Amino acid sequence: MKSVIVGTAGHIDHGKSTLVEALTGTHPDRLAEEKRRGITIDLGFAFLEENGVRFGFVDVPGHERFVSNMLAGAAGIDVLLLVIAADESIKPQTREHFDICRLLGVKRGVVALTKSDMVDSDTLELVRMEAEEFLRGSFLEKAALVPVSAKTGAGLIELRKALSDAAANSSAKDAARYFRLPIDRAFAMKGFGSVVTGTLISGSVGTGDEAELFPRGERLRVRGVQSGGKSVERATPGQRTAVNLAGIEHTALKRGMVLAAPGKFRKTRRIDVRLESLPSARKLKQGSRVHFHAGTAETIAEVFFHGEKEIPPGGSALANLKVQDEVLVLPGDRFIVRQFSPVVTIGGGAVLDPLARRPMLRDTGRAAFLETLERGKHGEILAAMTERALLGLGYEEIVARTGWTEKEIQEALEKLRGMGRVRIVSSEPLALVSGQLFEEVRKRIIERVERFQKENPLLPGIAREDLRASLGKRVRSETFRAALEELAAQKKLDAQGELVKKAGSEIALLPEEAKAKEQIEAAFASAGLAVPSVKEVLAKLTVEAKRAEKLLQILLREKNLVRVSAELVFHRQALAQLKKQLATYKKTKGDRISVPAFKELTGITRKYAIPLLEYLDREHATRRAGEERVIL
Repeated sequence: MKSVIVGTAGHIDHGKSTLVEALTGTHPDRLAEEKRRGITIDLGFAFLEENGVRFGFVDVPGHERFVSNMLAGAAGIDVLLLVIAADESIKPQTREHFDICRLLGVKRGVVALTKSDMVDSDTLELVRMEAEEFLRGSFLEKAALVPVSAKTGAGLIELRKALSDAAANSSAKDAARYFRLPIDRAFAMKGFGSVVTGTLISGSVGTGDEAELFPRGERLRVRGVQSGGKSVERATPGQRTAVNLAGIEHTALKRGMVLAAPGKFRKTRRIDVRLESLPSARKLKQGSRVHFHAGTAETIAEVFFHGEKEIPPGGSALANLKVQDEVLVLPGDRFIVRQFSPVVTIGGGAVLDPLARRPMLRDTGRAAFLETLERGKHGEILAAMTERALLGLGYEEIVARTGWTEKEIQEALEKLRGMGRVRIVSSEPLALVSGQLFEEVRKRIIERVERFQKENPLLPGIAREDLRASLGKRVRSETFRAALEELAAQKKLDAQGELVKKAGSEIALLPEEAKAKEQIEAAFASAGLAVPSVKEVLAKLTVEAKRAEKLLQILLREKNLVRVSAELVFHRQALAQLKKQLATYKKTKGDRISVPAFKELTGITRKYAIPLLEYLDREHATRRAGEERVIL
């Protein structure tokens, strides 16, 4: 069954609550003070099933003192029920409520001319004409105007039909999106514990789910869900929903908080928006403080314009809002701003970037970027976001900035495929960078490798980690890895193992270096196991010490020489011969050998014997057993 939220709007005492009761059989006023005073102070709720549609009515207060409560109820409504009393016509709160609903992006509605039994036909016709004039050019210009009397029941059938017609044309909300439930009530129910209610604006929530509470960040378990006064396994978008929560006291819950899919969203204090000013408002100047309402949340915000100094009455501008309290919003969310003092509605608009930065004068591309967010399709938006991100974008950040599902992200990427604007540098987890940034990283990698090899001609290449670190913290590891792999695949670099070098490059020794290298190897080869110290060998060379050390490193990398300890280096042939001696010893004298026996076998002193035995242990040629070694 389709679920549609109907929100009432209109001046105080124009009969909103009475009309809801006449339509549904339920009086929405729930507070004792409301019933005693005969006015709605806070939000009221009622339900009706008609023509295969489940209507959830949100009855809002009409008094100007309770407009903030009205705003909490207006969030998430699909169809507006604008109530105008036939005996009073259009009044101040009629206008303000209507402006609020228009600014919140409500597209459909019905106008009820209440108390029609209290006026004659001429007055009723005059009020109808005034209403038509008031609504001309608005989203309610062609809406049904239904004279109705809650007292006599006249017009109720026609009003129900008009609501059904409006509901039939309302767009369905996407259940595949991640769930968000702005909280408008929180209370404790005996035997159940903490309960919150709200209009489920996206996704679905069911018993046993985990939910994240914003802005507190707590993870909570859903014990049960109700919709339309009945227990359900899952609530779907557009439904009035009550959620029973485990693990939290109801006193910690309040209106303005949001229950949402865990780990998907981020709270924020900076929001980029399109801000529209009402024609009746004063000029809104740079740095103005306003009351900010989004969903059911209310806080104070400072307004900073992108490229403008003020908004004239009836104008609009791109703006950055710095909110006093952290909120959870997503692109496309509608909001209202009210003058700081006196408190009247002065404008509203739509969120463009929920995780905005502080505006900077030198950020000349910000306005164009926001216009892309405002008007662009998913592919264009994803490309623009990626191009603005210094490090690129990961999957989690894309979701937090857009609210898109994985399917929507993949569809956006498909639109960008082959264009070169965005590069996928990791598929699992997803990571993107702009095509321009990727090319810059490729270029810098090649430059770093070439510079290193020019400055270190005797080294075979630069270590991967050193190369990565040389690019700085603004290059994410996924980007580095993808760029390096592509350069290697294109045969521009050799990136096998831990070293990176230009493809096909080899160490080119000068004649004196080649001679010195031969001298080093010969010195160790001729010494057998009674090797000289490294310092002695290098000191006899005609090349300077630094180059001599690098020549030694080349021999070690080529494995012609083997470093057994910090001070001792042996030729590979001497070590191979030693292993043969041990094998012969094992055959003739058994598999155990003591240190003295090892010294006698090899003809070396303890200075060489102990490091060599420890080397043989590491090579698994021997294993220490007390004071002896077992030959393996």
